[in-house]
Amino acid sequence: MLLDNQVWLGTSQEGRVTMLPQMANRHGLISGATGTGKTVTLQVMAEAFSQMGVPVFMADVKGDLAGLVKPGEINDKIRERLELCGVEHFTPQGNPVTLWDVYGTSGHPVRTTVSEMGPLLLARMLQLNDTQAGVLSIVFRIADDEGFLLTDLKDLRAMLAYCGDKAGDYTLRYGNISKASVGAIQRAVGVLEDQGGDQFFGEPALDIADWFVRDEEGRGMINILAADKLFLRPYMYSVFMLWMLGELYELLPEQGDSELPRMVFFFDEAHLLFEDCPRELLNKVELTIRLIRSKGVGVFFITQNPADVPSTVLGQLAARVQHALRAFTPQEQKVIKTVAQTFRTNPAFDMEQAITELKTGEALLSFLDEKGAPGITQRAVILPPQSAIGAISGTLRQNIIDTSELKDKYDQMFDRESAYEMLAAKYASQGVTGTARVILEEGQGLVEEVAQTGTESFKTTFTVFDPATGQYVQRQVEAPMAPEPVVTPHQEAAPAPVPQSVRKVEQAPPPVLVYNPQTGQYEPQQVAAVREAAPVKVEKEAKKTTRTVKTIGEKMLDNFTRSTASGAGYTMGRTLSRGILDILGIK
Repeated sequence: MLLDNQVWLGTSQEGRVTMLPQMANRHGLISGATGTGKTVTLQVMAEAFSQMGVPVFMADVKGDLAGLVKPGEINDKIRERLELCGVEHFTPQGNPVTLWDVYGTSGHPVRTTVSEMGPLLLARMLQLNDTQAGVLSIVFRIADDEGFLLTDLKDLRAMLAYCGDKAGDYTLRYGNISKASVGAIQRAVGVLEDQGGDQFFGEPALDIADWFVRDEEGRGMINILAADKLFLRPYMYSVFMLWMLGELYELLPEQGDSELPRMVFFFDEAHLLFEDCPRELLNKVELTIRLIRSKGVGVFFITQNPADVPSTVLGQLAARVQHALRAFTPQEQKVIKTVAQTFRTNPAFDMEQAITELKTGEALLSFLDEKGAPGITQRAVILPPQSAIGAISGTLRQNIIDTSELKDKYDQMFDRESAYEMLAAKYASQGVTGTARVILEEGQGLVEEVAQTGTESFKTTFTVFDPATGQYVQRQVEAPMAPEPVVTPHQEAAPAPVPQSVRKVEQAPPPVLVYNPQTGQYEPQQVAAVREAAPVKVEKEAKKTTRTVKTIGEKMLDNFTRSTASGAGYTMGRTLSRGILDILGIK
């Protein structure tokens, strides 16, 4: 609620507690145990900024912030809260809201390209180790140097396979690219695809100008990201929120201090951002928080425990709203003592004791004054929001999406010519017959033959998006086929060597690409067919076996005749030995 163009958040025994809007870009923290009223506090602040014409962005983790779109109801509990806060004029009202969703079901789709995400954040999303993250950075560098655009995950897969195949060429210039690391990254990309990441990477990409919108009454747009599903994948959620914060920092011009912030960004469940965060990424977060103030953006972190936020970041958060904390363990008691020491002391009450005694809807409030100094901490009752508290129906949500001006802008996803199509065409233009596509498996790039198209040339066709016409068009690449080997009438082609284990194979395959280190190119090469095991070789093996058996049989015959004296015994021995040789087929 607004009071004299200030954010009226609560009322204490000393009076009304307000926050100056020009100090909102000094950032803030809303913390407290679950169920203590953090969501209501967030809702009251968002309403006040919207009424001043300041756009807001927030993530709806629990699905209960969409109630900002419709007016609230005045019941006995709300009347009691209004009396405690001393509110005389209270009018329930809704707010202008735009709904967003990474998966495109509970709001407008939110997308970005792989190139815009960058290797640092993408490595965090894929949960790569330092070595794998280094290889990913090299792949991005090669894509930039060679003009391969990375828009979606299939582009990234194709680029990984391409760099893995040419690792030897890139090692001296960019660094080592091991196929084991490439394979590990490919598997991580596959996991991300299973989690719905393929819906996040693509085009049309999000235009942050669509956040800076006001309605007919001049109220700032409240952008709500449906994060109930995204929150179940913590790494993806934290990277997504950090990416949007980075987009604001990179794209917004310098503004400096002004009467109103340009935008207020609420980062709910902030502990996910800093949990197991690599030092390089943490440094980027700290730098962004420090410098984004000059862009006119205020960032408020919402978390249960203030200790979840690193001290280097916590020191940048001037506005403090502390709801109740529980002290059931020695560790929790230590945290409460530390938190109490960070507030400016109020002689009217004991800070440490008050943190454990706060009721639901109460909080310790401390904001900057006009000179930028922290105000004395006050124990206050938080105002009720003017909008509804809780989730909205699916019918209302769909109606909001359908009536939004952005409905036709992001709903239809397109795929323009990028790394995947360019690499497939590059393989095809080097002599591979048929319509070729890049096959990616364990970091290896292969070329699969799909269809044969003639004897002198082949064509490969792609369906790509043409930004000039706004339509999908067919594009063909034609290249000469590799020449067939010439065989004279008196000369037969030499058969290819056949492994002994091979017994039965297919007919002669078409030419395949083989890397030539002398030219640095992939060149077509005809691979001779592998036939049945050579008859000559089989005949030699059979003769060798016959000679061995014959030798054994003859030795048996000689030994038997020597051990037999003469006469009938000798005749019987010769007959028996001859029978054994006949059975073995030896003459």
